[in-house]
Amino acid sequence: MLPIEILQEFNLCYLKIQTIAQDENWLLLIADKKIDPEAATHLADVLHYLGEAMGCVEEIVEVKFNQESES
Repeated sequence: MLPIEILQEFNLCYLKIQTIAQDENWLLLIADKKIDPEAATHLADVLHYLGEAMGCVEEIVEVKFNQESES
C-alpha cells in the first residue's frame, strides 16, 4: 500500500469507529451498564491512537506530495 492509501484506510476506520462512539445504541449499552463501562474509555483510546497514527502517516504523505509538486 502507498502511504496515501494507508492514510485513507485509517481515515475510513476512524470515521467508522467515531460513528459507533456516537451511536445511540452504543451509548445506551454504556448507560444501562450492559457492557463494561470501561468500553467507552477504550473506544476513546482507540480513536486517540488511530488519530496519532494518522498524523504520522500524514507527515509522510505531505513530504511526498511536496516533493512531487516541486518536480
